[in-house]
Amino acid sequence: MPVTGQDTLKTRRTLKVGSKEYDYFSIEAAEAAGLGDVSSLPRSLKVLLENLLRFEDGRTVTVDDVKALAGWLDKGSSSHEIAFRPARVLMQDFTGVPSVVDLAAMRQAMADMGGDPNKINPLNTCNLVIDHSVMIDFSGTPDAIEKNIKKEFERNGERYTFLKWGQSAFSNFTVVPPGTGIVHQVNLEFLAKTVWTEEEGGRTIAMPDTVVGTDSHTTMVNGLSVLGWGVGGIEAEAAMLGQPVTMVLPEVVGFKLTGKLPEGALATDLVLRVVEMLREKGVVGKFVEFYGPGLDELTLPDQATLANMAPEYGATCGFFPIDAETLKYLTLTGRDKDSIALVEAYAKAQGLWRDADSPDPQFTDTLGLDISTVVPAIAGPKRPQDRINLTESAPAFARALKDLAGIDAPRASAVEGADYELSDGDVVIAAITSCTNTSNPSVLVAAGLLATKAAAKGLHSKPWVKTSLAPGSQVVADYLEKAGLQDGLNALGFHISAFGCTSCIGNSGPLPDPIAAAINGGDLVVTAVLSGNRNFEGRINPWVKANYLASPPLV
Repeated sequence: MPVTGQDTLKTRRTLKVGSKEYDYFSIEAAEAAGLGDVSSLPRSLKVLLENLLRFEDGRTVTVDDVKALAGWLDKGSSSHEIAFRPARVLMQDFTGVPSVVDLAAMRQAMADMGGDPNKINPLNTCNLVIDHSVMIDFSGTPDAIEKNIKKEFERNGERYTFLKWGQSAFSNFTVVPPGTGIVHQVNLEFLAKTVWTEEEGGRTIAMPDTVVGTDSHTTMVNGLSVLGWGVGGIEAEAAMLGQPVTMVLPEVVGFKLTGKLPEGALATDLVLRVVEMLREKGVVGKFVEFYGPGLDELTLPDQATLANMAPEYGATCGFFPIDAETLKYLTLTGRDKDSIALVEAYAKAQGLWRDADSPDPQFTDTLGLDISTVVPAIAGPKRPQDRINLTESAPAFARALKDLAGIDAPRASAVEGADYELSDGDVVIAAITSCTNTSNPSVLVAAGLLATKAAAKGLHSKPWVKTSLAPGSQVVADYLEKAGLQDGLNALGFHISAFGCTSCIGNSGPLPDPIAAAINGGDLVVTAVLSGNRNFEGRINPWVKANYLASPPLV
């Protein structure tokens, strides 16, 4: 698919990085061409501006569209609609399978009309990560992962065979097999490039990496300065086939971070505070862009945690600029040196780079947080924005019990065949899970250290708690094992149960029959504690009415 238009404003320039040359569409040149002070735009809008400059063809993208984006600075908003073409499309298996079926149907239609079916292919790069089909049928044992994988393939063999065919049949389409990890973690660690390149007319074109995905938490990759968000299946298919995503130019809310996380507080605690603040602010349909000196105190996985929960705080995305931490992460995850050098050079040439001396962009509105004020917290029982300081969790649950069941004191119910009772408020699911937190080494290492200390003191999980650990990628299992922390987690029942999207989307699997019967018989309000991003009533498990989001060590 062509990645350049007619360049009416003559902004195409050449960037030399080492021994290589790249063509790019210069935002500085656009400013010189009379578009105004576009260097003051939020960096997320600069990505959109580059997209319009590059695809300007006089039809789907016109010079008027480019001028409208530049004019956003006048009011910090605009009602103008633009056509945005992402560099690639990201899918998971639940929403991706229908898209592949549609491509296959188009091939059949082409064949029925006497044409060449092999001409039907995605025009844009498309990756499908199989991560949504595994369930935690087995947990708390060393062989849980093998049993869950076997069950997964028994249930999904036909679907997986079809997707494997799709990968071999279509060009520009790759499938990441089951058991690899969660789509957003795989995107962050392996697929995303921050700066994308395409070959056209014998030249290499450099551009910002951008993505739309068939999952709401596609936003996680904004932590790596890749502008992206979740879309519906039809929009994703259209993008696969080279069609633009139409959107109204968004308002951009700047979120200034200052200070440093205090000892005892983690990225999870920070993101729960950010969700609370932005829900109160109201950012639905808007971009959020993080800036300020506090960014220097966050690792890129911390930033990815904040970007991940954009759907929970209501924004289209939560964007982070390219800086030294971006380069550090790209290096750590094994990206090649040439591509990392390109990221730095391109970001600096396009005004996308951030350091301590960078001026603040112009935003529609701003708010700020001194992250040194963040304290350990949980959120629940059924909305991510209902943050509770950890020290206030007991009285908060008492109030929740009153709201959910209309009672002032916990009730108990006998468990058949057991020497214990189950009561209101008992935790029956404890899941270290989801793309939000299992992408972040600091919180997982903290969980491993806590588990190791607890095991050394003879502590153990209660017999009615279903424990599970489902990392976002196999990298997590590798560093937990090498650090000697997995043994401590195993001792508490947190054996690795799967590599995929599990409890957070309701794939927590069944509770033991006696536990479910006790809950049902006593109409109990039992709880789940998970390191996820969503906790709506009944989402995690149909028998669990109260769900609390927490960091992995708190789980």
